[in-house]
Amino acid sequence: MSGTWRVDDIPDQTGRTVVVTGPTVGGLGHHTALELVRKGARVVLAGRTPAKVEETVAAIREQVPDAAVETLQLDLASLASVRRAAAAAARLGAIDVVVNNAGVMAPPYSRTDDGLELQMATNHFGPFLFTGLLLPQLVASGDGRVVTVSSLMHTTARRAPLGDPHQQRGRYFRWPVYGQTKLANLLFTSELDRRLRDAEEPVRALAAHPGFSGTHLVVNGQVGRATGGIASILDAAVKAVSQSAAAGAWPSLMAATADLPGDTYCGPSGPGQYAGAPRIVGRSRLARDTRAAGRLWDISEETVGLRYP
Repeated sequence: MSGTWRVDDIPDQTGRTVVVTGPTVGGLGHHTALELVRKGARVVLAGRTPAKVEETVAAIREQVPDAAVETLQLDLASLASVRRAAAAAARLGAIDVVVNNAGVMAPPYSRTDDGLELQMATNHFGPFLFTGLLLPQLVASGDGRVVTVSSLMHTTARRAPLGDPHQQRGRYFRWPVYGQTKLANLLFTSELDRRLRDAEEPVRALAAHPGFSGTHLVVNGQVGRATGGIASILDAAVKAVSQSAAAGAWPSLMAATADLPGDTYCGPSGPGQYAGAPRIVGRSRLARDTRAAGRLWDISEETVGLRYP
């Protein structure tokens, strides 16, 4: 596509159903959902804490009183929760787009009930399973789309996360692991799109990154909360040097609605891809490693207990 993409370029979304994960008020998911409901989409907000998801519903309806917004309880760090959410999502019928937006950024080391490191569980394995379980509904739409939110931090990963996900080897470094999860998002996107083409399914996989956006994600990862004391100070500092979360959502919106081929990666157009109107962007050499993508897919299928497509 040519020219600069703008939010005004989003076509009418009436009759389309979009599932957006990670819809915290003020975050990327919130702003992604808001612009889609403005265009008439039925948007399903999938989040871990029902009360917080309802806060986002209220915030959206302040802007769009007649918004078609529904909710789904989903904790991506729990494979059992992902399965329950996917079962509940059966009521939605055909799904046009799934936006895998939710994630955690550099929290202290911990393991989930499934024995997985928290960042890999939330940022990769949970979305991998969720996407696979919803795939029949994406196929039923006749033109489905999976948009997975990665990060500039994928470029910091020195290797793909291809070891045993149930074992920790060596000392844990939270930021390198975060970079690996964002690399995993891109490897997942490429391999999913390849497999969908081979299976001749009417679904495309794309990715996006928000540049450097002023969301609560950094603060939550560092201090476990978004407000109060040092958290409020750090949050204000991040927002002072970053673009808004609303602008950070633009690449996801472009990937979800523009006429683009599968395996397209969208990000900001400004210097360093930190901010600006969205465009198609490149990715690291590791993110283009087809062998690593295939191996990660095999590991992921075994880990979550689902083979697809």
